[in-house]
Amino acid sequence: MTMDPGRAVTPIVGVVYAARLYETGEYRYVGITSNTVEFRRRQHLKAARRGRKTPFYDWLRKMASDEDVYFQPIELVVNGSLEDLGEAERRWIAKLRRKGHRLLNLTEGGLGPRGYVWTEEQRRAAGDRARGRKKVNVPTGPDHPSWGRTHSDELKAHWSRTRKGMNAGADNPNFGKFGSEHPSFGHRMTDEARQRLSEMRRGENNPNYGKSASAETRAKMSAVRKGRPQPSSRRSAHTRHHTNKGVFKDTCRHCIDDMRAIHSEKNKEEE
Repeated sequence: MTMDPGRAVTPIVGVVYAARLYETGEYRYVGITSNTVEFRRRQHLKAARRGRKTPFYDWLRKMASDEDVYFQPIELVVNGSLEDLGEAERRWIAKLRRKGHRLLNLTEGGLGPRGYVWTEEQRRAAGDRARGRKKVNVPTGPDHPSWGRTHSDELKAHWSRTRKGMNAGADNPNFGKFGSEHPSFGHRMTDEARQRLSEMRRGENNPNYGKSASAETRAKMSAVRKGRPQPSSRRSAHTRHHTNKGVFKDTCRHCIDDMRAIHSEKNKEEE
C-alpha cells in the first residue's frame, strides 16, 4: 500500500485502554497512554513485579501468568490535546462503572491522580507498608545513572505545557486547607534533619551562592512590592505576625524575649 504524499497525517494524541481477564468480559482498570498499549502493559506488569501497592497492581500480582490479563484499546484520541485524552478517560471510567464494572482506579480519571485525598485508613496502611523498608541510596556524581545527561529544549517545553497550572489554585489538593486541616499541621523537623538541610545549602552548596540579581530583576521585584506595606524592622514583623496573632515561634528572638519578660513579671508578683 502506498501513502499519498499530499495527504495530511492525522496527529494521534493517545489511547484509552482497559484491562480485563481473557476469560471474562469485566473490565477492572481504565488508563491512558501517549505511547502504545503494549508498551504501557509492560510498564504496568513491571511495576506490579516490583511490589507497587495499589488495588490494580495487587490484582495483577494475583494472576498466575502475565498472559492472563488483556489490555484492550477502547478509544483513539486524535486532533486534540492531553486534556482531551484525560477527559476521554474520565468518560470511560464513568460509563463502565455505571454498567457495573468493578474498576480498581483510585480516581475518576484525568491526567494523573491529582486532587485525590487519601483516607486515614489508607495513610495508616501506607505507613505500615513503608515502615522498616530499606531505602535505596541513589549514588551521586559520576556514579548517578543520569550523570552528564541533558534534556532537549523540546522536551522541556513539552513538560512546561503539560504541567502548567497542575497544582495551582483550586487544582492543588491542599487548596483552602489551613490549621489542623492541612496535612503538615503540627509537623516539626528533627534537629538532625535541620542540620542536614543547613549543611546541604550552606556556602557553595547554595544554588544562589555568588549570584546577584540583575538591575532588571531588581526593578521587577521593586515594582511587585510597590505599595505593599512592609514591616520596618524584624521587631515590627514580630509584632504583626506573632504578637497580634497570638503566635509563638521558638525560632524568633523577640518571641523568646517576650516569654522571658512574662515569666519575670510572674516571678516578681509571686515574690
